[in-house]
Amino acid sequence: MPTRRYPFSFIILTALGVLTGLPGLISIAGFGTLLHPFLEDPMAGLALVVSAVALIGSGLFPFVIARLTRSENHTPEG
Repeated sequence: MPTRRYPFSFIILTALGVLTGLPGLISIAGFGTLLHPFLEDPMAGLALVVSAVALIGSGLFPFVIARLTRSENHTPEG
């Protein structure tokens, strides 16, 4: 059974996206003041959620490229 190895940039960007999105979702839910006074405004939470989506999307590029490269190497010639 081959082990899957994820690109390092995918792991880092996805982790940063999750860490950015969690306070954003907490802020949008109305509990942002518990974390920081800046997060009292739900629009700050929305900005964090949008940034999280961008980080996760940026992390998907190296993942897709690695997956395409892996599948291209295992395709039989014919």
